[in-house]
Parts: sequence; structure tokens; C-alpha cells
Amino acid sequence: PEVLSVCTVQFKAVCDAVRAKVKRFMLQGDEINLDASVGCYITMNPGYLGRSELPEGLKALFRPITVMVPDFKLIMENMFMGEGFTEAKALGLKFSTLYALNKDLLSQSKKYDWGMRAIKSVLVVAGGFKRADASLTEQAVLMRSLRDTNVAKIEGDDLKIFMGLLSDLFPGIDVPRARDYDMEKTLVEVMEEDYGYTHDPDGYLLLKITQLIELLGIRHCVFLMGNAGSF
Repeated sequence: PEVLSVCTVQFKAVCDAVRAKVKRFMLQGDEINLDASVGCYITMNPGYLGRSELPEGLKALFRPITVMVPDFKLIMENMFMGEGFTEAKALGLKFSTLYALNKDLLSQSKKYDWGMRAIKSVLVVAGGFKRADASLTEQAVLMRSLRDTNVAKIEGDDLKIFMGLLSDLFPGIDVPRARDYDMEKTLVEVMEEDYGYTHDPDGYLLLKITQLIELLGIRHCVFLMGNAGSF
């Protein structure tokens, strides 16, 4: 909010100069040239996590325009086609249904994101899986993508609900998790030789490290939550 308030003062100086039709004006103590064709726009998504409300002073300098809520199903269909899927319509329906149910049935944890950013991440992974293994059906590719990109961030009873929804939408489909055995072998060697860690009988720590690597491949930023040394 403090930064936006500063922007309000600066932008008002630009607006006043445009109205006055001057060629030069003062901005933060400096005299600069004015481009009379300057344009400035703000896109808002108020209900989205991480967004801030605009100060009233800044809102007053802009003309509001309302746009339609995006049709996620239609967007998904087009993105599926862009990734080379032929069953785009059916896949888009299942994908949008799952995320709508996730939003309604899972807990309202701040770390959960069922919006367009999360959707795009899954679609990028699905496209990679499809190109990497042509033997899988498109339904199986989407099911694997939805599972592998989401299970790391879902916990407790929410995970049971999510897996149940996934099973209902993709009945009879159970694709093993994609694994890089060479990388896993290297990770085990590092854990044992460099850190002396050998107590991982069920491979849980190895799974969490692998999930972190996979998430870093599709996200700009990943948060590790919990006490130090816990997993």
C-alpha cells in the first residue's frame, strides 16, 4: 500500500502535465520531457491471492472497465490443443471439474492455488509427459500430471479427498509416478556419503526431494514449510 501511494503522487503529476499540454514537467524534483501519447493501464483480480487493493486516490485517476470472468474450461481446451492433445474438450471438462471441486471441498489453506497459474503449470507438465511417453493415453497423461504436481502441497484429510476425486474422474486409471532412477541413485549416495543419513526405509525423504526438484522445474518460487529437519 505504501508503494502504491507513492505511485499515486507520481502518476498524478503525469496526468496534470498531460491536461496542461506542457512539453516538460517536474517529477520528483526533476524536470523531464512529457510524451503526450503516454498511456497507463491497471489489470485487477481482487479475489486472487497476493493482490492488493488500489488506494482510493489512485483509483480516481483511472477510468474503470469491467471484464467478464474467464471461462477456465474453454481456456483449458485451447491450451490442451496447443500442447498437442486431441481429446481437448473432454480433458478440459475433467480438469475444470476437479479444480472447482478442490476449491469447494478442500480446506481453505492459503498455500492452495486452484487458479490460472496452477492450471498452466499442470498443462505444461502434461505436455511434457505426452511428448516423453507416447504409449500413454491422454486421460492417463492428465491424471498423472494432476497427481504429480499437486500431491506435494496437499496434506492430511485433504489428500484423501483429492485422491478420491481424482479416482472418480479417472476411473480405472492408475499410472505409476514418473521416476528418474539415475537421479534417485545419486541422491541416495549423497544422503549416505555426505550426510550419513541412512534411515529412509520407505523412501519418503527421497520422494520429498524428488518432488521439490520437479516443482522447481515448473515454478519460479517454491516454499518449504515446517520445522528445520522435518519431513
